[in-house]
Amino acid sequence: QLQLVESGGGLVHPGGSLTLSCEVSGDSLEYYRIGWFRQAPGKNREGVSCISTRGGHIDYDDSVKGRFTISRDNAKNTAYLRMDSLKPEDTGVYYCAAERTHNYHCSRYQVEHKYWGQGTQVTVSS
Repeated sequence: QLQLVESGGGLVHPGGSLTLSCEVSGDSLEYYRIGWFRQAPGKNREGVSCISTRGGHIDYDDSVKGRFTISRDNAKNTAYLRMDSLKPEDTGVYYCAAERTHNYHCSRYQVEHKYWGQGTQVTVSS
């Protein structure tokens, strides 16, 4: 059973930066595509970014393009989401999710990820 643990969330001022980590255990990360999702207060959870098993395919929601950077280190069994120029509307609980696949592409659809972490809170406020 794959387990995912997010870390790195916190309170940051607008314009600030955070790097979230998603540490995976129970299997080798190299077999899994990774997605980062967030749920803002009172809103549905949405896909923010994704990365394929070897990093050859990356995708971002338009709202974070140019500000967020997804990456992975399969040797460390860890995926990352670097968030720069943070805005108050980036506030929410951030989740990483994984799906074992041979597919070249990643996905920002929740239904295409079987394993989920518990989430980490990100608050952007002055």
